[in-house]
Amino acid sequence: MPVRSSSSFVLRWPNREEILRAVANWARELRVPGLLAVGIFGSYARGDWGVGSDVDLVVIVEHSERPPIERPVDLPLEKLPVPAEAIVYTRAEWEQLPQVNPHFASVLAREVVWVYRKPEPTEKRAGSERSPDRPEPEPASSP
Repeated sequence: MPVRSSSSFVLRWPNREEILRAVANWARELRVPGLLAVGIFGSYARGDWGVGSDVDLVVIVEHSERPPIERPVDLPLEKLPVPAEAIVYTRAEWEQLPQVNPHFASVLAREVVWVYRKPEPTEKRAGSERSPDRPEPEPASSP
């Protein structure tokens, strides 16, 4: 985002912590039916982002009638502080990803930083962020 400094412009790009916070807040405000989890991968997840980097999102939903290519259309990506791209998987697709695309599944397993996970009803009552028997989503495991 350009910032006026005397007679020149200085470009300031959000850092990793700002993006993690912004995506977590964005995910909590999403009104996507069956939303299970949101994570980032790519340069912001790895920590090698720079001016002009976008944020790559992985979104997991319980199910969707839409084909995968159309699913990100409903996401308000323009509300994020940097350009963003999203891949939206259903739970079943996410669980099958290691068989369907093992290379990409391994990249996601290595890189994804989960910023949102839908709390289970018992978690809300207990006030805990996550139950010990429910791991964070990763390919071949349940979100």
